[in-house]
Amino acid sequence: MQAFLGIDVGSVTTKFALLDENDELIASAYARTQGRPIQVIQQGLREVAATLSGEATISGVGTTGSARYLAGVIVGADVVKNEITAHAVAASYYEPAAQTVIEIGGQDSKIIILRDGIVTDFAMNTVCAAGTGSFLDQQAARLNMKIDDFGPLALRSKTPVRIAGRCTVFAESDMIHKQQMGHSVEDILYGLCQALARNYLNNLGLGKEILAPIVFQGGVAANRGMVRAFEEELKTPIIVAPHNHIMGAIGAALLAHEHAQLNGGGSRFRGFGVSEQQYATSSFECKGCSNLCEIVQIKAGREVLARWGGRCGKWDM
Repeated sequence: MQAFLGIDVGSVTTKFALLDENDELIASAYARTQGRPIQVIQQGLREVAATLSGEATISGVGTTGSARYLAGVIVGADVVKNEITAHAVAASYYEPAAQTVIEIGGQDSKIIILRDGIVTDFAMNTVCAAGTGSFLDQQAARLNMKIDDFGPLALRSKTPVRIAGRCTVFAESDMIHKQQMGHSVEDILYGLCQALARNYLNNLGLGKEILAPIVFQGGVAANRGMVRAFEEELKTPIIVAPHNHIMGAIGAALLAHEHAQLNGGGSRFRGFGVSEQQYATSSFECKGCSNLCEIVQIKAGREVLARWGGRCGKWDM
């Protein structure tokens, strides 16, 4: 059996998806990156390898996410694509008629506008935590509850309070104030969901033609309170992707399968043995011009495997 591996290395979590020849998901892995992308990639490879039968071979590998180049060098990726492309491909595969993709991850969020399966517009937020999953995590921890309990509790709200959601600092202060006034936790939690939905639509959705069907992806899509808040704001049903938390990895695997079909097979995959290899990363500043680019390099022993980060390509290998 041929299998196709997709890896999505984000700032908060790292996801793996393994698809068969029919693009059916046969294995997956999900772990916190915790600032150790190389070790987490290697651990994920070990988990995926443990699920494979002896007859399965990796015929294509795709990487995406903020550390896609690093992951691509380690595993020997055939395709390295940005998150917009990967999420759009995955959304179109499960919902071919999709016209809008809402994606909210741990430390960033995206909106992707699709028309006939083609990305026509997009926007990303990478600088404000008020519209991301990490803020929900932080507030759940402050209220001494599991993030898994956040959504069900928020759905019990009858009279949600209005939370100032333009900034995490103001939102947290507002939540504390509402608690001190005696509002229920349910109403505060759903008020926070509404604030995040407004923040997302006012920032990323501004000027965008948001049409149904709308697909919600990313870890935050598992929060039913957020789904309901978006449905109220947009006044249309929201489709939660079937594997919402690993859709980026699935998109990368689909792209790897397409690449294999177009190129007659053959993969650069370096094998699962790389999970035991010792790697080291470092950086230096290029003094070649006034840009002073920060060059990142990765080594296996004394061998430099790759360098990236320059604008001119001088250090690319």
